[in-house]
Amino acid sequence: MKAFLLAGATFLAALSVTATAWAGPTLDAVKKRGELNCGVSTGLAGFSLADAQGNYTGLDVDTCRAIAAVVLHDPKKVKFFPRSAQQRFESLKSGEVDVLARNTTWTMTRDTSLGLLFAPPTYYDGQGFMVSKKLGVKSAKELNGATVCVQPGTTTELNLADFARANKLTIKTVTIENLAEVEQAFFAGRCDAYTTDASGLASTRAARSGNPDDYIILPEIISKEPLAPAVRQGDDEWFNIVKWTVFALIQAEESGVTQANVDDMAKNSTDAQVKRLLGVTPDMAKALELDDQWAYRAIKAVGNYGEIFDRNVGKNSPLKLARGLNALWIHGGLQYAMPIR
Repeated sequence: MKAFLLAGATFLAALSVTATAWAGPTLDAVKKRGELNCGVSTGLAGFSLADAQGNYTGLDVDTCRAIAAVVLHDPKKVKFFPRSAQQRFESLKSGEVDVLARNTTWTMTRDTSLGLLFAPPTYYDGQGFMVSKKLGVKSAKELNGATVCVQPGTTTELNLADFARANKLTIKTVTIENLAEVEQAFFAGRCDAYTTDASGLASTRAARSGNPDDYIILPEIISKEPLAPAVRQGDDEWFNIVKWTVFALIQAEESGVTQANVDDMAKNSTDAQVKRLLGVTPDMAKALELDDQWAYRAIKAVGNYGEIFDRNVGKNSPLKLARGLNALWIHGGLQYAMPIR
């Protein structure tokens, strides 16, 4: 009997430790502050870019606005912190920002050694190269002896070195931390080529080149770059909120729920998935420490994933990027929401 009681006490203690570990400080801090601190890029059209009045737009920006709508009931309660590639992780780890939505690649090393956790990718990308048409280059494999502009402290820099070794290319790199400065260096002719994520190349060509037709993006994609929001390890509650906010936006597109019809769908839809998503079925978000309308607010604020994509980087944006890998799984892409049930 004594052994049984001891085992029972040990089990209850384990449950207590687990329950304690489940809760985390970030949600409480965000609510107390009344504002979500979001780490973004220093300026990348389509993902996070401020206008002359300091108003931010972009796919990463909308991700943060959706999170703010979920936890603070207001998508405008976000403060954006532009951070360079070398600053971004320390900014998150130090607690300066609550979430990093900064076109950041999810890798094993970052996932396991930097104290980070990655939510589902909001953009599946790959690294490419851009050159001036005057260079006369049609393939990245023709860049032997070329000078290439790249940002330091990025997977881009590492991928470039791998690509050069694999293809026996001699490449000289010009590393510049500030994004605007590396773009300026390329367009000023300091480099023969500029390499970064293909979406970033399209953004730079559209927004910074002066005449986009003077530049071409070479056909090679040399890496996998799943760009995903990141949070600190050790706060499961906050990680779950960020993770399921992204899933909710993807599921909304799959279920046909849009920013325009979300009220009608909440009132009239008979679809069980839609009812769970929009809080008609009660208590779905209790384990997230959220109310039933959490996902409704995110969709009402920024639209579903497809709307966010099209508005910022897709067909309704200056970038005109194809959905490609970022199409829903039912259309041959990789975007797939875990079941909300």
